[in-house]
Amino acid sequence: MAPVIWLAVLAIVLALALALVVGVRWFFNWLSPRVDARRRARDDTYFFATCASGVMTRYRWLNRRLPAAPRCRFCLAPFAGAGRILGIKPSRKNPNFCMGCFEMAPLGAHEMEVGVLFADIRGFTAWCEGREPEEVERALNRFYAVSTAVMGEHDAIIDKLVGDEVMALFLTSFPLLGHGSRACAVMVHSAEELLRRLDAAEDSLPVGVGLNFGVARVGNVGDGAVKDFTAVGDVVNTAARLQACARPGEIVMSDAVFDHVRDRHAKATPVTLELKGKTTAVDAHVLRAIASRR
Repeated sequence: MAPVIWLAVLAIVLALALALVVGVRWFFNWLSPRVDARRRARDDTYFFATCASGVMTRYRWLNRRLPAAPRCRFCLAPFAGAGRILGIKPSRKNPNFCMGCFEMAPLGAHEMEVGVLFADIRGFTAWCEGREPEEVERALNRFYAVSTAVMGEHDAIIDKLVGDEVMALFLTSFPLLGHGSRACAVMVHSAEELLRRLDAAEDSLPVGVGLNFGVARVGNVGDGAVKDFTAVGDVVNTAARLQACARPGEIVMSDAVFDHVRDRHAKATPVTLELKGKTTAVDAHVLRAIASRR
């Protein structure tokens, strides 16, 4: 009789374990829905509504009790332990966050204040001339690796890694990220750290940075499975144009950014720039992050 009881207990335990795995997987998929025509109307604002309503707080409470660290900085979903079983993976936007918080979030964008950073290898075409493709590949990999590391340390969202350019977002509307009113200060510090680390390499890269701050539409943009978490609007375009004006080792920041960091960077040089595509000149400040280039 005893073996029968033990078999029954084992069957119940296995059934409960299976139900837990399936149930939690369903729970995660429900909170990170796949967008289709039937669910778009409800899901488009899901990510932002969840954060605003307090549901994210309860979600974090649940995730905190699942083993084990490291965890998503945003929702606290674990990457190891239960997270490995549940298939929770780091986001390509920032390995400190999970895919469910960004890539798997539904379509839809909201207006918010955001800091936008563009970093570019200046004169990249000329720099590549005469170099072996393998050397160019190593340089780009170093540029991407340093950029990803610095932005990850400051909880920025890597928007794009394209060619010789990096775009990152510093979101203000999510208190869990800790930016808020400090977004511009954190962004400028990130830009300085990025340039210093790249300059410290044996074969330093000539990188310039452009920064802007303002209201943009932020969220997943695209159609169906072809989507990307990004920011769109004039603030983004202007940041890209400011970056085009930056010389190697320089940070060109809009006055919207400078107004938040003037106490720390009072020596930044004021300039008035004619930016491509802008009908009027733009006031900005130039900060030299590196004393000299080798």
